[in-house]
Amino acid sequence: MKVIFHNDFYEVYASEPAAAQGRMESIMEALGKRFDILQATPAEPDAIKAVHSEGHIDYVKRLGLYDISALSAGGAINAASIGMTEPAFAVIRPPGHHASYNDSWGFCYFNNMAVALTRLIKSGQIKTASMLDFDLHYGDGNVNILSENSNIYLCNPDSSNRKSYLNVVESFLNRHQVDIIGISAGFDNHEQDWGGLMKTSDYFDMGEMVKKAAKKMNSGYFGILEGGYNHDVLGQNVLALLEGMSE
Repeated sequence: MKVIFHNDFYEVYASEPAAAQGRMESIMEALGKRFDILQATPAEPDAIKAVHSEGHIDYVKRLGLYDISALSAGGAINAASIGMTEPAFAVIRPPGHHASYNDSWGFCYFNNMAVALTRLIKSGQIKTASMLDFDLHYGDGNVNILSENSNIYLCNPDSSNRKSYLNVVESFLNRHQVDIIGISAGFDNHEQDWGGLMKTSDYFDMGEMVKKAAKKMNSGYFGILEGGYNHDVLGQNVLALLEGMSE
């Protein structure tokens, strides 16, 4: 399994939880040498313009965050492209699922998932996709951009019961025949993070559900990092997901 990363993601680019020092270190230390690490490459301007307005792009530039945000979006493209033939996961930041066409919030700037899936569609690699966003917070940016395409199916599971939550995920993944499954993977719903619900083993289970559904449909699959803020458990949660996704 391929992991997409870049050393620039270690840099503290803003005073917010998604940019806090130690976040990426906790993940990369947990992953160790278990996976092939590939370097993220920045998204081309046209890939970003395909999902964001010129005004929003200029706003991100004024913040001084264009380069790191384009690198994050590019890492998502890298993972999605590799995901067509083998599982891949992008350990990237800033996250993206709260970024819409003309605005963003929640530590997000460019919508990494939308950039990646749109690039696959425009290049003719896919026509259909399922997008699972299991971050604690509703991925409004993903929905605002991707719901305009009726061939992209979206799921933001919401339940206070772990069993019901996992049942919703499994049902969604097996409902649609698609060319690729993308995961907006936020880990802030963990029992030791902001949400206080999921166990580490649940992330393994969801990764395995995605893998099995993709194998059944002969489709690709990939994931990208969104939330997750308790550095003590974040790395192990990401590792659990990747182990579930691995062939």
